[in-house]
Parts: sequence; C-alpha cells; structure tokens
Amino acid sequence: MAIVYPKARLTPSKLELITGWLDAQSWGGTGEVTVLGAYRFDDPDGEVGFEGHLVSRDDVALHVPLTYRGAPLDELNAVLVGQLQHSVLGERFVYDAGTDPVGIGCLVRALRGEQEQARYELRVGDEIVGEREPNLTIQLAEGRAAESPIGCVVIPLVDGTQLRIAQVLDADEPAGRARLIANWAGGSGVIAGIS
Repeated sequence: MAIVYPKARLTPSKLELITGWLDAQSWGGTGEVTVLGAYRFDDPDGEVGFEGHLVSRDDVALHVPLTYRGAPLDELNAVLVGQLQHSVLGERFVYDAGTDPVGIGCLVRALRGEQEQARYELRVGDEIVGEREPNLTIQLAEGRAAESPIGCVVIPLVDGTQLRIAQVLDADEPAGRARLIANWAGGSGVIAGIS
C-alpha cells in the first residue's frame, strides 16, 4: 500500500516541481501542464516513494516517473529533479526514477509480473482513514521486439536485457517482450517496456 497523507502540504507542489523539470528537458514542451493521472509502486524496503506522473502539455502526453527520498541519493548517475518540503514527512529529495536503483527495480519487477500497482492508503497522523482508488491504472501486456528505442530512455540491465522508459507517449512506443500500459480518463499509452 502506498501511504497518502491527504492533509499534507507540499512546497513546492508536485505540479510546480514537474513543470520546472519539464521546462529544463528538451522533450518537455512548453505551456501549461495538465495532470492526467499518477500511479505508484511500493519499495520492497519501504524507504523510497515511487510515483509515475502522466501529464499533458501542448496536447502531448508526457511520462514523468519520480522517486522520493528522505536523504540525498549517493549514486553517480542519479539525477535530482528537485527538493520539496512535506508537512508530515519533512524534506524530500526527488529524483528521476530512471536514474534511481529503486525506481528502476520497481519498473523491472512490474514488467516481469512480480509487482503490481500500489493501492492508496489514506492516513491522518497514525490513523488509517480509508483507501483511494488511483486515477490511472497500469496493466502488463505482451509486447513486440523492435530495433529502435526512439521516444524513450534505454537502461541496460545486468542480465543483458534493456528497460525502456517512455518520456513522450505520442512518440514511438517503447518496445519489448513485455510492456506497461497506463490507462487514464480519455487515454492510454505505453510507459515502459523490457526486452
């Protein structure tokens, strides 16, 4: 279960953080950012938050997977998206999930059918007050092989396979023998593949 604190305040907000990140990316587009939905995966160790955001900018669907940590990540290739203050959890260091070992691990397990999308558990203080359905669902589907990884980030894995994470969903879909498909109100798209 992914823990959500419905009364928590975030400074900056997730949308502000994502907008700033997209502004700095060659693929991030311009103009107003509209939220399409989000999904979460649980870190098996319970230390790191993983949340994938689907947003729209210039009528193009963008995929922004992030990890949230309580301390800086000591990884050579880790890319810090920014920092935010969470009124319950304190300072959070936000990373591009494709550069965070926990984020990569969550996506790989999901693509191998070993991890499902997390459900949202609402918590106020130490009390669980309910659950919330995600506004975006993830499904695992068989994929297809392809030569070209256009439209996504390619991450080589230690077993010789490749994780492909989509950034722009309107570009070529990430190929692979298994793919994750995001479904939200009014649309769907492949967000990751493994080959």
